[in-house]
Amino acid sequence: MAVVRILTDEEADPRALAVFDKIRAARGSDYVNNFWRAMAHDPAAMEATWDRIGQVMGAGALDPMVKELIYIAVSTANGCSYCVHSHTAAARAKGMTPEQHAELLAVIGMAAQTNALVTALGVPVDARFMADQD
Repeated sequence: MAVVRILTDEEADPRALAVFDKIRAARGSDYVNNFWRAMAHDPAAMEATWDRIGQVMGAGALDPMVKELIYIAVSTANGCSYCVHSHTAAARAKGMTPEQHAELLAVIGMAAQTNALVTALGVPVDARFMADQD
């Protein structure tokens, strides 16, 4: 259950409605998901978050689907079920196949396992992996 009300268009502040309009335009859809409707309680933070996510998830050196896959992995590590679901849907919309999803989950599981082992064993970082060793 949400800790704030999920605001409808009728309840949202005009500044939040302006961000809703940007979301609709960017996605080519009338749907504004619950994350943004919850964020609408703080229009300034909502606007800043929308602008930042547009910069980070927009065109760049990484393929858009790769960015979604990274988002899924980080969201899994952080335990954010909402983000896992929303970014899995976004990755599928960008062409992720069931085989790619299965492989992603295998990589996430392997990384979680080896991260835990390295942490538990206290393994020091190899000198050759350090940035100043180029």
